[in-house]
Amino acid sequence: MIQVIAETGSFAAAARAANMVPSALTYRVRQMEDALDVLLFDRSSRQAKLTVAGAELLREGTVLLAEIDAIANRVKRVATGWEPNFTIAVDSIIDRATVMELCTTFLKLNPPTRLKLRSETLSGTLEALTSGQADLALGVVLDTSTKTGIQREPLGTVHFVFAVASNHPLALAPEPIPDEVIRQHRAVAVADSVLRGTSLSIGLLTGQDVISVADMPTKLDAQMRGMGVGYLPTCLAQPYIDAGRLVVKGVARAEQKVQASYAWRKGGNVSQGRALQWWLDQLQTPVTRSALLGERGIIR
Repeated sequence: MIQVIAETGSFAAAARAANMVPSALTYRVRQMEDALDVLLFDRSSRQAKLTVAGAELLREGTVLLAEIDAIANRVKRVATGWEPNFTIAVDSIIDRATVMELCTTFLKLNPPTRLKLRSETLSGTLEALTSGQADLALGVVLDTSTKTGIQREPLGTVHFVFAVASNHPLALAPEPIPDEVIRQHRAVAVADSVLRGTSLSIGLLTGQDVISVADMPTKLDAQMRGMGVGYLPTCLAQPYIDAGRLVVKGVARAEQKVQASYAWRKGGNVSQGRALQWWLDQLQTPVTRSALLGERGIIR
């Protein structure tokens, strides 16, 4: 109530915003002032301005209300088993349409859980989990066996093809293309979203010019525009290969593939939340795991 008065600058405007009659709002403010034995608003002008004491009450009260909300969420978690908030770190190799379909199904349960998605890449996907910023990570491409308290299960193998735009100079190059020829052309790379530690890169050559992008769909777009070359997940690139916008080229290097997993933190003595359990149940289904890697379009 105090915040609304401070933001609107008048008791009348605050009363309208709170759907109250002005006299009722004024009476409640005076009750607070009497209880605290301070003036919360300077009424000497037409505009209601917070006094120093009022500003302090608003500042500390905001913190207090947030703490009360946090306590209420913890109580709800204990009472219902549902997490108040559930965050999923989604790597850029994961099929976004499938994730959104899963989210839609989850929200149809009408759970008392706020769902949040984080877009991550390479090392950043695991870091979001280990740092406590996410509860579940989809598309982890690192070995998490050395991470204490992390449980991991496989999603599947992601195969990559070396692809170039149909009008790129390498589209007509003899195969297999050696590294020294590829190095002469700019590569498109997905930037690792890790904030701390060593970043990871896949398929880049030493000394090669690079343009970095935020995620795999942007990398795909950049390569179709001829901005650079590089490896793309087969499932993501195939429609554009079939349409003739991308050309797959054989290279001298070995086939590129990564083992993708999903991971979550072990609960220890704390019981596993119902939101996490729901997602883990979905991920046990082979069709869901395949869809997340773009191998089929829709989960039914």
